[in-house]
Amino acid sequence: VLSFIIFICYIASSAAAFMMAPLLEFLMALFLFFAYASKLNEKFKGLYWPLTDFLRCVTAAVIYFAISIAAVSKYNDGASKAAGVFGFIATIVYAIDFYITFNDLVAFLKQGSSDSPERRKSEDEDSDSDSD
Repeated sequence: VLSFIIFICYIASSAAAFMMAPLLEFLMALFLFFAYASKLNEKFKGLYWPLTDFLRCVTAAVIYFAISIAAVSKYNDGASKAAGVFGFIATIVYAIDFYITFNDLVAFLKQGSSDSPERRKSEDEDSDSDSD
C-alpha cells in the first residue's frame, strides 16, 4: 500500500521520473503476496522463496532511500516532498521486513542444510550395489 501511495505521489509531482521504482516494488510485493496466499511457495520448491523476498526487501530499502533523498533535495513541489517522506517511511518498513526476512532465510537455509546429510544417508542405505 505504501508503494502505491508513493507511486501516486510521484505521478502528481514534477519528479515523475522516479515513478517506476515504486510501481515495480508494488507489483513485486503484490506478486509475492498472491504467491504466498495461493501456496505457490509449496508447489514450486526449486525457487528459494525466502531469498526472493529477502532480495526484494534489500533492493527496495536501498532504492527508496536513494530516490527519497533525490526527491526531497532536488524538487520543490509538495507532491515530491510527500513522496520523499513516504519513501523514507518505506525505507524503514522495508528495513524491518529485511530483518525479519533475514531471520526466516537463515532458518530456511539451516533447515535445508540439515536435510542434506540425512537424505544422503538414507540414499546410501537404500542402494543395493555392493561397491565396497
